[in-house]
Amino acid sequence: MLVIFLGLLFAALTMSTFATVSAGPAHADEVGTDEYDYVLTGNVQFDQKPLDNVLITVEGAGYEASVETGVDGKWKVGVPEKATYTVTLDEDTLPKGVVVAKGGSVIEAEFALTKVKSVNFFLGEGTRTTVSFFDQFINRFVNGLNFGLLLALAAIGLSLIFGTTGLSNFAHAEMITFGALMTLLFSVTLGVPIWLAIIVAVALSAGLGWSLDAVIWKPLRRKGVGLIPLMIVSIGLSLALRYLFQIFVGGGTSQLPGSGLADLKFGPIRLSLIDLASMGISIVVLLAVSFFLLRTRIGKATRAVSDNPSLASASGIDVDGVIRIVWVLGGALAGLSGILWAYFRPGVSWDMGFQILLLVFAAVTLGGLGTAFGALIGSIIVGLFVELSTLWLPSDLKYVGALVVLILVLLLRPQGILGRKERIG
Repeated sequence: MLVIFLGLLFAALTMSTFATVSAGPAHADEVGTDEYDYVLTGNVQFDQKPLDNVLITVEGAGYEASVETGVDGKWKVGVPEKATYTVTLDEDTLPKGVVVAKGGSVIEAEFALTKVKSVNFFLGEGTRTTVSFFDQFINRFVNGLNFGLLLALAAIGLSLIFGTTGLSNFAHAEMITFGALMTLLFSVTLGVPIWLAIIVAVALSAGLGWSLDAVIWKPLRRKGVGLIPLMIVSIGLSLALRYLFQIFVGGGTSQLPGSGLADLKFGPIRLSLIDLASMGISIVVLLAVSFFLLRTRIGKATRAVSDNPSLASASGIDVDGVIRIVWVLGGALAGLSGILWAYFRPGVSWDMGFQILLLVFAAVTLGGLGTAFGALIGSIIVGLFVELSTLWLPSDLKYVGALVVLILVLLLRPQGILGRKERIG
């Protein structure tokens, strides 16, 4: 199973790399202009002189691209849709003594009636204010912890499903997306208060887990279908659900209520109220799951089925009933993770769960296949590494770096951090 996962991982990274290369800019100062109709453009000058090699980053609608200005100071970035984008000028790439004088180095750009939007920065002379490495490290450490906690919610559900059924469920990505989409439907479309919309979305996500097991997985288990065919079915189900989501919600990105709240400062740490709430909810839910697994009869039965289904069945445990509960719990945790992920990105899109699927698998494998607490530890490690790696690596490579750590750990300990050797094979 591990060899298959690493093979799929390599194939995904290869296709991603090929796509990135094939979508390269027509010129050094243009990105995506041949691929997309909507274009953000600008001209970086100081004292009527063009500035070249200034780094511009465009983010929004689930899309991110970077470009450097040409010798004429101009730049262009093609974007996939008419939406609001965040355009950032990297002040570290400006000549010495030149700073962004007013308006800031970050501009929110929104298209009007035309397909071209001009974005210009106002430069002037001055001393650049820099953030110390320690402050950056602390801020990104906290962000990484936040990301790791929401990742753990999805990873624990996936790990419990694998532990009790042996299934590597690739459709878990769409269970993550489902929670965010249901929150968007009830809060934005139907006008339900956001706290109630979240509760309803988590309940519906639990119902989705129950339905998938009742309609698809339990009948296939009773027919004795092998794990490899089951995994292939999960891949097909993932694709079907993902593009079904796109049919209903489109290819854009929508924001949940409260996404634009201002940041709060705690020394070098910048967090919004949403970030604080996300971390608090994650910790409370993870503690509740731990109590469920360690202290309740059903939780102990779940661990017994995960360790040895045949022995658990011989001991009088209703294995099918336990598996059904695990699917319900896994669906609820995945839905909640998707909601928190929508605030962390920020935004809800049709493929948002797929964007972190490899990281969820990495966390489960790193912690130890089938172990819930291993998935928690693996998620924290992955989350921290993803955010901290941007101190040294370009942001485009931060997910790849986390997967490199996974490979290195597995070379030293193939069963994962908390896994047992007999789980492998």
